[in-house]
Amino acid sequence: MSASDAPEGDHVGRRWPLPALLVWGLAWLVFLATQRESGATPAAAFAMALAVGGAGAWAVDRPLRRIVVVAGFPVSALASGVLAGVPAWLWLLPLALLLVVYPLRAWRDAPLFPTPPRALDGLATRIALPVGAKLLDAGCGLGDGLRALRSAWPEAEVQGIEWSWPLTLVAAIRCRFATVRRADMWAFSWSGQDLVYLFQRPESMARAWDKALAEMRPGAWLVSLEFAVPGRRPDIELTLAGERALRAWRIPAQSGASRADNLR
Repeated sequence: MSASDAPEGDHVGRRWPLPALLVWGLAWLVFLATQRESGATPAAAFAMALAVGGAGAWAVDRPLRRIVVVAGFPVSALASGVLAGVPAWLWLLPLALLLVVYPLRAWRDAPLFPTPPRALDGLATRIALPVGAKLLDAGCGLGDGLRALRSAWPEAEVQGIEWSWPLTLVAAIRCRFATVRRADMWAFSWSGQDLVYLFQRPESMARAWDKALAEMRPGAWLVSLEFAVPGRRPDIELTLAGERALRAWRIPAQSGASRADNLR
């Protein structure tokens, strides 16, 4: 990944792999010092060093790099042979840390891949939204999509929903301009939204379109990075750097939301 691909403000990411080297070195120092200075067991020292790696990983925004930072110490320690006294169950800690950060339920919707900076700017020239328009990032992860929405429509009201508690917290800290809450994107109502943005899986796009038709008003927009709604031609399609596709569908008249209004 080039420096231009890094999120705005990700100065640490631009100096990669320095963050990984620093965290690995600090984890080793903690591991050795914990045993020598306090007489801790190898298992306790391993757990302390692993905690250092987990904390240091939050300095990096990119998910794959975060995994590298967390895995560096345990992999190097295993290769060095210093973990002979560490019980096998402690090797479940890195997996547990990953599941806390990004639970299996969230992986069924989408893996943790961030939206590129300013990815939606070109779409803003095609979709004119009023001041105060309501924008939703459904499955906002670490907040990269929220930043892209703010860049494209700076006068809109931006909110995000995310199932993972840690990711919700990080997104809220990174994107103080937005309202970020923990919620199930499928249970959370999309009614009242002028635009819903998704960066999901191909398998979830049909369900997302059905939900948009049922809940969003006619004239609102569903926007997807990379993945298309099966059997539905987008109203707008743009090609981004790296051959990524950005697609937008306008909710037609007599959608589920409008039919519900007519029945009242």
